[in-house]
Amino acid sequence: MGQMVDFTMEREGLVKPGDRVELKEDQAITMSGVMYYYTIKPAVAMSSNLKKPLDKLTGTVRKVEPQVSIYMVTVEIDE
Repeated sequence: MGQMVDFTMEREGLVKPGDRVELKEDQAITMSGVMYYYTIKPAVAMSSNLKKPLDKLTGTVRKVEPQVSIYMVTVEIDE
């Protein structure tokens, strides 16, 4: 099983479980050092900051869970 990464999505129905997705990697320089964050292409959802970069930029949506005002999308990253 690959690494699981959570993303926040603002609108319903942009991705669904089983969808294959591509990710875009960006970096932020913070007081804690370099952090990595990812966007499901094309600007569907964004991850929180991660301390280590992902090995692959593709994966499969495993869950989409509604929250109060957003949707949490869990993606399993390809190995």
